[in-house]
Amino acid sequence: MNIANLWPYLWVALGGALGSVSRFWLNGIISAKFSETAQTFPLGTLLVNVSGSFLIGIFAAVTIPEGRLDSQSRAFATQFLMIGICGGYTTFSSFSLQTLNLLRDREWLYAGGNVILSVVLCMIAVWLGYLLGSILIPRNETKFHHG
Repeated sequence: MNIANLWPYLWVALGGALGSVSRFWLNGIISAKFSETAQTFPLGTLLVNVSGSFLIGIFAAVTIPEGRLDSQSRAFATQFLMIGICGGYTTFSSFSLQTLNLLRDREWLYAGGNVILSVVLCMIAVWLGYLLGSILIPRNETKFHHG
């Protein structure tokens, strides 16, 4: 394998590490601040997933082919920001396990609330992020070249 072919993997791994550490940090802050709520409802995971959905919406708008990034910059942004950082930051597997545990504990209202809030708020967040990204980086014929 050519060494140049390894760069995308490095960007994804680096982004994933940054995203995972960010998730751990934010979830810890939320859990400490709302310790009573965090014992029964996964508020930290919900906030991480909503904010991650917002961020990936911005990144998606910035990296569309009609945007201002050239193809090399778009590939880098997709690999590092969307797959790496957002992939490491968001926590769908944690959401799924926490919801299963709520169901197993017969916490029907919390389990249903977690599913509904997560899906609805994440969809709203990704939409708002995409709108913001579209405003910040308007479509243009001028392309910026990555490094």
